[in-house]
Amino acid sequence: MPLIPEEPQIHESAQGPRATPASGRTAPTPRPVPGPRPVAPPRPGRPGPLRPTPPVQRTPRDAAVAKPGPSGPAAPAAPAPASAAPQIQLIPASAEGALDAAEEAVDLLLESGRAPGDVLVITTGEQHPWAAHELSFGDASYWAQHDARDDVFYADAAVAGRAASRPVVVVAVNGGSDSAAATTLPLAIGRADALLIVCGDPQQINSVLGAGV
Repeated sequence: MPLIPEEPQIHESAQGPRATPASGRTAPTPRPVPGPRPVAPPRPGRPGPLRPTPPVQRTPRDAAVAKPGPSGPAAPAAPAPASAAPQIQLIPASAEGALDAAEEAVDLLLESGRAPGDVLVITTGEQHPWAAHELSFGDASYWAQHDARDDVFYADAAVAGRAASRPVVVVAVNGGSDSAAATTLPLAIGRADALLIVCGDPQQINSVLGAGV
């Protein structure tokens, strides 16, 4: 019988230590997980200061503003040479072979991707066969094809003044008087927006355009 009261004492002692860990749990309660969590909010703050830094770099933008300054004058300089004169290429040929040389030049232009409507061919001597054929149907039909600008247009020096400018002008100095070449070449320069190709005698051409051709 005396053993019975001893057993509840053992249970009480066991409960005693259990209570101590419970009290110990209260001590770890200072686990203020919220405490370290406030450390996380500063992370969003870091991108915040990075954003202000670029505005601080706005000062170098002044240098960028200076860069467009020089680029501005460079732009007007480009159109000046373009409007001044087209590029000129000379293909040596005799009066008899100038038309064939002009045809070869046109073929090369088309093969390189140039649109047919970009090319105007002027002859100083005999008319190109195409021009002679089209004129047989009348001036109206002939110049209608010129206005359509969908194919290479061939004009004689006598009527070349009516032709509008095109990116490329090919001149075949295939005869005619010296005055014809003297008037046709300057006219061709005015009609060529980008490129002028002259096929003929270099000495005759240089005497008109100058030795720098």
